[in-house]
Amino acid sequence: MNKINGYTEEEAIELVKYINDGKKAGKTLSGLFAGYAQKSGRAKGSVRNYYYALLRSTGDERVKNMLRGTDLKAEKIMPFTEAETDRILKEILTQKSRGVSVRRAVLNLSGGDDKLMLRYQNKYRNVVSKQPERIERLRRECGLPRIDDEVRVRLEDEINGLYERLQATLKEENKRLTTVIKRLTDENALLKLQLKNS
Repeated sequence: MNKINGYTEEEAIELVKYINDGKKAGKTLSGLFAGYAQKSGRAKGSVRNYYYALLRSTGDERVKNMLRGTDLKAEKIMPFTEAETDRILKEILTQKSRGVSVRRAVLNLSGGDDKLMLRYQNKYRNVVSKQPERIERLRRECGLPRIDDEVRVRLEDEINGLYERLQATLKEENKRLTTVIKRLTDENALLKLQLKNS
């Protein structure tokens, strides 16, 4: 049986039909990859990677035939330059230092463009996992604390906030107890006076 990039020709045809029908129905590629992964027993990432590899197999006549009549195509992705990557990472790190999540930071940075947001997020995660020294260099260039320092500062702030809340609660409780003691002392004095007069 002939294989195309690891799938049988029948599997490849089935995937193309599944994605094409799903896109016509308005479904997202991400959702379609997940759905096909569940249906086929393959990993979502594996389905996605196969799909893009298939679309780029433009020299294979079998692939051309199965894609004929569909609107499926792989958009050419322009890689980020080193300067763009540094600019993107600096912006994400700066927003993170202000308490913004990575997801929110990339959404802000992409201006709401979902594809661009995903590219920024993937670039950030890739650099964090494969080039932590680059993240630290960019952090220093932006004048941001190291991750450990950032965590320590946030933890200290949380502890200080907790201490202040406990202190305020204890002051309120102390006031309440002082009022109760005064009332009980007054009641006790009245009882003593009543016993003395009876």
